[in-house]
Amino acid sequence: MSISLRKARTIIRKALETGREMELKPLSVVVLDAGGHVQAFEREDGAAPGRFAIAQGKAYGAVMLGMAGTAQMARAEQQAYFIASVNGVFGGQVVPVPGGVLVRDKKGAVIGAVGVTGDTSDNDAIAAVAGIEAASLAAEI
Repeated sequence: MSISLRKARTIIRKALETGREMELKPLSVVVLDAGGHVQAFEREDGAAPGRFAIAQGKAYGAVMLGMAGTAQMARAEQQAYFIASVNGVFGGQVVPVPGGVLVRDKKGAVIGAVGVTGDTSDNDAIAAVAGIEAASLAAEI
């Protein structure tokens, strides 16, 4: 199973809606498939243009390592050399912080990841989870 374009749009819509409800700074949201390819992306008005790369890096690290952003950050704190090495392997594309959320299907298989950026990393993760759950999928932060 993969994340359909319809579900990706649902994830983005609900993540942005949650951000507005929480009065967060302008968000950028990307949905990646299980291979790390962009399925959909939106950047709210007022969000900095560089936010795509950050959102993509959060999601890319999650899907490529099979480890959500919160776990990546903990690993970086414990073994900085590991995350530095991983980032070298992936051309500097990994942003190991909350807001990179794994997406699992009903059987628990990783089918992609969502990256949200624009506010604090913890708030970014909350918005991502809201979007994923709105698409009837499971989130791992």
